Formats: sequence, C-alpha cells, structure tokens
Amino acid sequence: MKKKQTETKPAEDILNQEEENILARTPLPGEEELLPPSLRPRKFDEFVGQKNIVEKLRVFIAATLERGEPLDHTLLLGPPGLGKTTLANVIASELGVQIKITSGPVLNRAGDVAALLTGLKCGDVLFIDEIHRLSKTVEEVLYPAMEDYHFDVLIGKGPTARSIRMKVQPFTLIGATTREGDVTAPLRTRFGVVSRIDYYTVDELTILIKTVANRLQYPVDEHAAEEIARRSRGTPRVAIRLFKRMRDVAQVNRQPIVNRNTVETGMNMLQVDRMGLDYIDRKILEVLLKRFDGGPVSLDTLAVSVGEEADTIYDVYESFLIQIGFLARTGRGRIATRSAYEYMGLKPPEVLNRAEEQLKLFD
Repeated sequence: MKKKQTETKPAEDILNQEEENILARTPLPGEEELLPPSLRPRKFDEFVGQKNIVEKLRVFIAATLERGEPLDHTLLLGPPGLGKTTLANVIASELGVQIKITSGPVLNRAGDVAALLTGLKCGDVLFIDEIHRLSKTVEEVLYPAMEDYHFDVLIGKGPTARSIRMKVQPFTLIGATTREGDVTAPLRTRFGVVSRIDYYTVDELTILIKTVANRLQYPVDEHAAEEIARRSRGTPRVAIRLFKRMRDVAQVNRQPIVNRNTVETGMNMLQVDRMGLDYIDRKILEVLLKRFDGGPVSLDTLAVSVGEEADTIYDVYESFLIQIGFLARTGRGRIATRSAYEYMGLKPPEVLNRAEEQLKLFD
C-alpha cells in the first residue's frame, strides 16, 4: 500500500521535488564564465558589436512591449565566446523580466524541464545553452510548452498511469548553440527569431577592451588595446582573458598602465603570436603539414595526433583556423592551405595543387 501511495503522489508535489532537485544540481553554463557580473552589459547601449542583431532585437522588443506579449522564442547561433549568454541577459533586462539559465546536457528528464517551466512568471526568459544537446524526451516536453504554453506529465506506472496537462505562463525561450546543424528541424522551426552572431572586428574588440579596462580600473593605452584585440581571434571572451593576463604582467612589473611593451612580454609568456595562434593551433598545423603532408585527414585522426578531444578541436580551434584561411574542410577530411605552409615556414609541395583543386570542387 505504501508503494501505491508514493506512485499516486499529487503532480504538484512531484514537480516541487523535481524543481528542488534540478536547482540543486544545475550549474551555470560555461558560456563566458570568466566574466564577473560587473563586467556584463545590462542594456543594448552597453553591448559592444553585433550592431545588426542589436538593431533588430530593439525593434522586436519595442513591439513586444507595446503589445504586452512575451518576445518570440529566440535562437542564437555562433562559435563559443561571442556573447550569446550575455546577449540573452541583455534581452531579459530590456524586457524587464527575470531570466533562468540552464544548459542542454543537464536536462535529462521531462521532470527537469517541468520544474523550470512551472517556476516561470508571465513574460520570463528561459535560457538554454547548448540547446542542440537536448534529449528527444526533453524536446517533446518543450514543443507544446513553446507553442501552446502547456505540457503533459505522466503520473504513476503501468495500468494506473494517467496523464495530467499542466499550464505554464507565457514565456520566452532563448536557445544558444555552437552547432546549428545539430538543432533538430522541429525545434528550430519553433523559434520566431533566429540570429547568427559573427566574429568581432579588431575595432570592436579594441572598444571592448578599453571598456573592460575602465571597469576594472586598470588603464590600457590605445596601441596596447589594439594589439590585444588583434590577437583575440575575433572573440570577446578571449579578448577579456588576454587583457586580464596583461594586467597581471603590468601589475607585477609595477606598471600603472598596460602598454605595448607589456603586451609583447605577456603574449610571449602565453605563446600567443600576432595572429592569435597559440600552442595548440600551431601543433594542429604542424601535425597536419608534417605528419600527414597537408591532408586530407579526418577530424578524429587529427584529434588523436594532437592529443585533444575532437569536439574541442571542432568548436574552438578549427573554426578559427578556417576563418583565417589556414585550414579547409572537404568531404574526405581536413586539408592545409598554401597560407598554412607559408605561416609555418615550409615550402608547399606540388601535391598541394591537387588538394586545392579538391577544395574548389567542394566550394
């Protein structure tokens, strides 16, 4: 009898317990963890870069506020470190609502999502980082919640099982992903706003570095800020991390300001060259050029040879090497370009011409 009483516990009690469990074990996503709250912009006026996206979001949010409705569900696409989490926080701030933050990998069960959804107030934002890693079970719960603001909960087991429909307050789901192709079509079509965040320019990162320097109360001169920006791989997270390390160097050397000499000393210590390539980047190129004659080579083989996880190379290193024209993806694997040979101080072999011809076919 005790077992039956446990199985037929009221749905509200089950959801309350699930909420306690999920809040106890859900960490904040890794997106921009290095940014203290004081460095995060709270409004669009403080947000650096992505002008096209910001302008569109201003219009959508203004119209939403006039109608008194929640913002359409929003999907943010782009490589790691470009500010997807920050932008989600800014959107919630501009809407004047609360935001709950979680990530795809920790939402394993339908009850996890149910606990989050039932805790939302009208108009609140639910931010799911790495949304492409949601399980099918979780996605099935999200579909009706996104469209009709309800979901079904199965209570009990076997013949006594019954389904209860739970309503949720109208909300906005903001999803972020580094892998657009891994987001399932049914989930993607339920987002009314889709924005792709691009890499930052040197000028934008220079402005960002000077802004961070002011907030951290450690000045940086124009030339030093520009040099840090140039080595930041077009990524705000990297720019802020590098500036903090340059600040450490200046502080230890009793320099009141981060200048170009500080940057040269610090970057040499970190092994970051003028193009922003670090030790792992150069190791990838060296393995590809010297061990595999420029490719083609599969991602898994390249990862084993370098000693890194394939996902890390794909998400962090490979995208930047492709962006600067040192690496290319083909149907048969990764190949090095002529620019990569020149950068590494090697003479391109004639066989490279065939690889380049293969690349043109895939382009």
